[in-house]
Amino acid sequence: MKKRILIVATIDRHIEKFHLPYIKEFKKMGYEVHVATNGYKELENVDKKITIPIQRTPFSIKNIFSIFELRRIIKKNNYEIIHCHTPMGSVITRLAAKYIKKGSSPFVVYTAHGFHFFKGASKVNWLIYYNIEKVLSKYTDLILTINNEDYRLAKEKFYCNIEYVPGVGIDLSKFIPKTESLYVSNRKKIGISNSSFVITYVAELSNRKNQEVLISAMSRLCEKYDNLKLYLIGDGPNVEEYKKLVKQLNLEDNVIFSGYQSDVTKYLYASDMLVSSSKQEGLPVNILEGMSIGLPIVVSNCRGNIDLIKNGYNGLIVENDSMSFEQAIEKIFLDKNLRDKLGEKNLLEIKKFSLQDVVNQTMEKIFTTKEGRDN
Repeated sequence: MKKRILIVATIDRHIEKFHLPYIKEFKKMGYEVHVATNGYKELENVDKKITIPIQRTPFSIKNIFSIFELRRIIKKNNYEIIHCHTPMGSVITRLAAKYIKKGSSPFVVYTAHGFHFFKGASKVNWLIYYNIEKVLSKYTDLILTINNEDYRLAKEKFYCNIEYVPGVGIDLSKFIPKTESLYVSNRKKIGISNSSFVITYVAELSNRKNQEVLISAMSRLCEKYDNLKLYLIGDGPNVEEYKKLVKQLNLEDNVIFSGYQSDVTKYLYASDMLVSSSKQEGLPVNILEGMSIGLPIVVSNCRGNIDLIKNGYNGLIVENDSMSFEQAIEKIFLDKNLRDKLGEKNLLEIKKFSLQDVVNQTMEKIFTTKEGRDN
């Protein structure tokens, strides 16, 4: 019988954005790859696509049905490995796999793309999500964590094998270091004046990503410097609220809402600086992309951000308030030598996160742990 692997996530977009290179690697190793999501999109290199009505909210009755449906699918297909992602996708998968007989039980891997409990998270998050993850670790063979805070906590508190991998990796062949010609040509495409100093934040517009502190910082910075532009790239639940705030502060010419962009590279090449005011991260792809082309970066002091940025070496780490961002942005804005130095260091640091290296590390962790269990 052909070896089979099942990969589970809540939505197609998660698989499409992060896991196609891993699917390709499993195919090379002779696995028949099945993918289960709450979606109908056909995905590259996937042998069988399965639709399961997984809901993001933990309280949906559809999730109960999903557990039993996924259990039926697991029993029918005799998977050697199950690799689950996303909070509810992983909860449902591990509960479904729990009821498979010991002798035929698959090797269950969960990649935690950033636990919902972290330093600074609410007591409710700790009470609910921490306890769920701790219990479910009993029914998991391997948890892969992608930042140091999650790794240390899981290693100390959970009941299964815990390993660290540096995120999902980034395909460096898609990025080349920023040059003057790329800077000018991409500004022309977007319609940005060469005299503007562009600060870019690529993220969902939400409380978690916390763009409000950047807008507030811009209100004071623009009183001193009239050529500053903040590009907010993304959509999300707070877009109208943030647009209203920008209008109230008379910043329509300085804060630009670019909406969701499937390809952000032209904005990165047109930028002078990348920022992140997020309250929590797993290992942020937006920062990895900025590092890949050699941008100076200012980030909030939160999990994930501080796994990528070393303060004063390849960026600045600040407390998550508007005054701290104002000071850091101004410091980089006024010092071209500092901008160049931070950007050059990022071109060195990003090599640790190259896609093929991370894929190789992930496969090595999975199969070494699996061999230990099977023997």
